[in-house]
Amino acid sequence: MAEAARRTSYDPYRNLNYQYDGSAVRIAQEEESLRPRPQVRPRNRELARPKVAVRPAGKVSLFAVTGFAAVAVLAVLILMSYIQLSAISSQVVSLNMEMTQLQSEEATLRARYELAYDLSAIEKAVTSDGSMSRPQMGQMVYVDLTEPDSVVLYHEQQSAGGFLESLEEVVGSVLSYF
Repeated sequence: MAEAARRTSYDPYRNLNYQYDGSAVRIAQEEESLRPRPQVRPRNRELARPKVAVRPAGKVSLFAVTGFAAVAVLAVLILMSYIQLSAISSQVVSLNMEMTQLQSEEATLRARYELAYDLSAIEKAVTSDGSMSRPQMGQMVYVDLTEPDSVVLYHEQQSAGGFLESLEEVVGSVLSYF
């Protein structure tokens, strides 16, 4: 069996027809030269377009048109709000700059005001004509805040008339609420 497989298999070196004879040109044998070669004709395929079922064009939905219109309106509103936001932010920046300028101007005006009035000259002018005098030792009162805070609460004793007065006061406050 192995010999039968060996004989039927193709071995290019054992085939005597294809042995190298020293020339580069192969000599055609009689069988090959007399046999006509078949002509290959190109295939002419007819183009067939597939038939596809096409559905008829549908109508535009009123809800779709309304939805697109709503989206367009919202987009315009968002754009307008961004424009307003940028305008407001530029106004805030300008107001902040104006506030810092006013604060610096306030500081300079306060300094000028304090320098404009000489307190010692005013005191001499008022005390010289007698309209104002220095306080005497008996007029000065010193408060001692070194002791801890304490509170004394005095209660008035309520009589029967006081109870009626307080009841009238409560009723009056309730009626004034409504």
